[in-house]
This record gives sequence, structure tokens and C-alpha cells, in this order.
Amino acid sequence: MSEALRELIDIAGRHARGRRTPTAIPRVSIGRSEVTTPPLPGVWGSGILFVLQGAKTVLIGDRTLRYDRASYFIYTVDTPSISQIVEASAARPYLAIGFTLDLQAVAALLVEHEPVLGGDDFSTSPVNDELVDALRRMMRLLDRPAEIPVLAAMLQREMLFRLLQGPQGGKLRELAHADGHLARIGQAIAWIRAHCHQPIRVADLAEIAHMSNAAFYRHFKAATAMSPIQYQKQIRLLEARHLLVAQPGNVAQVAFAVGYESASQFSREYARQFGSPPARDAARLVARGEVAVEVI
Repeated sequence: MSEALRELIDIAGRHARGRRTPTAIPRVSIGRSEVTTPPLPGVWGSGILFVLQGAKTVLIGDRTLRYDRASYFIYTVDTPSISQIVEASAARPYLAIGFTLDLQAVAALLVEHEPVLGGDDFSTSPVNDELVDALRRMMRLLDRPAEIPVLAAMLQREMLFRLLQGPQGGKLRELAHADGHLARIGQAIAWIRAHCHQPIRVADLAEIAHMSNAAFYRHFKAATAMSPIQYQKQIRLLEARHLLVAQPGNVAQVAFAVGYESASQFSREYARQFGSPPARDAARLVARGEVAVEVI
């Protein structure tokens, strides 16, 4: 382990407060756990997760990401997923840094620098020495909070530059271009999330994204590892889980509220997704004080 990574782990460990800790540095949070976890459903927004220590798996559609120590992944669109911490202990807790993307900063960098192209959209990448050093200097600001307003934006710009030069830089470029396919897929995803209870047609979503049906389907699957209908179902089930925990009540009412026409179909798909029927799953979450859906 490099000295820079060791220092980064020390800083993150000292400032972490629970499973997810927002920090005084804009767009930066710290994740920490001393125990492994069961599979946890959630929605990842566009951003970057750097795993510093421990290991985590994330299931997105039909693809599985595995984060080992000193690896990262760039999430380009809001993505329903199931994550699980698979390596953690009191002696060596799972530690990660989350960073929400500033697309304006990425777009400004693109005026001056071209990113590396290519790479698998659903593979984590190892952090290199330059990226670890940029992260370390940014996280050092947590010990010097008076410097955050002056230096944070500058250090985050350097970090974004290192990411643009890395194997996932092409995704950042596409996301920052307002007319790029990822930005247009993002518009369709925003519509699905706002209208998840309504029937959807791929042709209507393709029109929102200004693509042909075939191109839209291909780019959507590349960005999310699932079809638009599968994506909508994931969002519906996550919303239903949230409703069942926040306002316990009639399962059929929740099913209809999120767009299902059949309560029995809803119960089958819910149990398949979360491992238990709706009422039983919600009761378990309430009894344990667990969150229904992680928003990351």
C-alpha cells in the first residue's frame, strides 16, 4: 500500500460518522462500515465512488461490479442497484469516498483537454498514483476547514482532470456534453422517475431523447444494464418499499399507487426483488430501524 493511500484511509476513517457522512467539502461524502451487509437496494445518482479499503459488490441490471481496495467507478445516470459490503471488520473497516459530479466543471475542462476513450461501461478501475495524490490533497482540507472555500474547487478540478485521463474518461466527456447520448438518456430517465406510475412506451421515451427507437434502446441498455421497462419496474418497486415503510398500510393501495394494475403481480415481483412479501419486508425494516431505500 502506498503512503498516499495509507494517509487517505486515515483521513477518511477519522472523519467518518456512520455508514454515510456528508463532509464540509462540497459534493464529498464518506462511507464506513465495520461489518459486512446484506444486499441493500438503492439508487445511485451521477457521481463517483472510490473504495479505499474493504470490498463491495453492486448489482446493476444484469451486471455486477466488484470494488476491491483502491478502485473506482463513474455512475453516469440515476441507477437502481443492489449493493453489498462483502469485506469489512473492526480492524479494517470498509471505507469509501463518494463524489457527486459537477458537470459544469467537467465541461470547462473539456475545452482544454481530451479524455481517454474506450473501456467497459460496467467495470471498476484501479486508482493510479496521480489520482490518489489528488484525492489525498482534497481530503486533507477536512483537517483545515478554513481552506475549503479557497482550495476545494481547485483540487476537485485536478481530480476531474485525472479522471478524464483515466479509463473511464470517455463517460465523463459524454455526460458533460449537453447533446451527447448520455445526457439525452438522462432526460428520458428523469421522465421515467417522475412518471413511474404511468405506462411507458419506448417510442415516447426515444422522442424525449431525440433518438430512433433502436438507438434509444441500445444507449439506454448501455447506460443502465437494463431495458426501459425493467428500469421502470425497479423504480416502482423501490418507491413502493419506501411507501410501505414510511406509511404502513394496505399493500394493494401501494401497488396501485406506484402503477401496478394487479396486487398479486406486485406482491410476486416485490418478493422476487427484496426476498420477502411486501408486508413482511416492511415490518422487518421498521422493527430494525433500517432504511427502505438508500439514495447515494
